[in-house]
Amino acid sequence: MNWQGKTVGYAITGSHCTFEEVMPVISRFVAEGANVVPIISNSVLTTDTRFGTAQNWQKQLKDITGNDIISTIVEAEPLGPSKLLDVLVIAPCTGNTTSKLANAMTDSPVLMAAKAQMRNQRPVVLAISTNDGLGLNAANIAKLLVAKYMYFVPFGQDDPVKKPNSLVAKMELIPEACWSALDGKQLQPMIVERSPQA
Repeated sequence: MNWQGKTVGYAITGSHCTFEEVMPVISRFVAEGANVVPIISNSVLTTDTRFGTAQNWQKQLKDITGNDIISTIVEAEPLGPSKLLDVLVIAPCTGNTTSKLANAMTDSPVLMAAKAQMRNQRPVVLAISTNDGLGLNAANIAKLLVAKYMYFVPFGQDDPVKKPNSLVAKMELIPEACWSALDGKQLQPMIVERSPQA
């Protein structure tokens, strides 16, 4: 895919165990010519975990993209009037963010970026990573499946035995899902097999 001339908003929310998996995807966008604008949630901004420190992840984002990180609602709001982003991907997209997005809440930089993108009638691509995708969050995912301008990275159960309600996107398909979304199409198949190793 040739992303030359395209600006991709890459938003990250607090599924910290998935960060290592999405960094190569961001690098791929850059390598294929995209201008990548990093956007992070409050959790990514402030939380250190066993998967890495907030400072380290933010450094990686800046080093890969060469752009400053949008980390406040105030910084994200101009994305609407400027029409900067051709496509916005939220990857990983937690159950918390999924729930708020489905219920029109805007209390984080990532959600503000999504609201701005929808205002411009441009695609928002979700790469879900949630332990309750087949639980209480199933209703929120269903609302977003039929929402305008919303597209999903193909997803499946990552551990049906130990975590039967958990759904995680195949992060390596993010660029393909974004490319399809730019054409107004959902990448298919949307529901795929996803083992812990996949």
